[in-house]
Amino acid sequence: MIKVLLVEDDPNMSYIIRSGLEDIIGGYEVVAAENGAGGLELLASEMPDIIVSDIEMPGMDGYSMVRAIRLKDEKIPVIFATARVKPSDVSSGYDSGADMYIKKPFTPEELDGHIRSLLRLKGEIAAGTKTHTYIIGSYTFQYEHYTLTGGTEPRILTAREAEILKMLCERKGDVVSREAILNRIWDHADFYTSRSLDVFISKLRDYLKDDKSVTIKVMKGVGIILND
Repeated sequence: MIKVLLVEDDPNMSYIIRSGLEDIIGGYEVVAAENGAGGLELLASEMPDIIVSDIEMPGMDGYSMVRAIRLKDEKIPVIFATARVKPSDVSSGYDSGADMYIKKPFTPEELDGHIRSLLRLKGEIAAGTKTHTYIIGSYTFQYEHYTLTGGTEPRILTAREAEILKMLCERKGDVVSREAILNRIWDHADFYTSRSLDVFISKLRDYLKDDKSVTIKVMKGVGIILND
């Protein structure tokens, strides 16, 4: 059971996130606070595995809460779940001590993917495993943070976007078969997942379009190749 401290001032959003994790996904226990001050109190009493927090809240906002947490605890994972994803917001969030961003609105499956990825990352860091940062032309892709920077604005990728881009980065300049991607990302390959992959490739191309040296080519019957 993963215990999540949810810090969210909108009661409807709080209910949606809680029910999504506990009832739709399962395997979660969610304790909720309405602002940063309440989050600090619950952190001390509930000892959660991870924190999911909004930024704009009355009393104490998310930035202030995370800065206070980092004075005492450098390890607990923190995700900002927010509509504030301008470059300055993203920079302020990471400067305050957050580990990851997820843009509202999001699905329970997307949040679950972010949570499990971050918990896995924290475990890898504790064990001394290296993290994954890739240079793609003028872009920097930080897999564990799901961030793509270097274009006109930072991008926060979804879990599947990040996994696909990581596979292409690991084999940059070489063809990655569609079947390998489909079996790793969706656990199976069929017509519907193949069409979904085409949609994700189109999105990744759009994210990387500011650097004309970066290309993602689909080679019919062979696979997909990333070059820069």
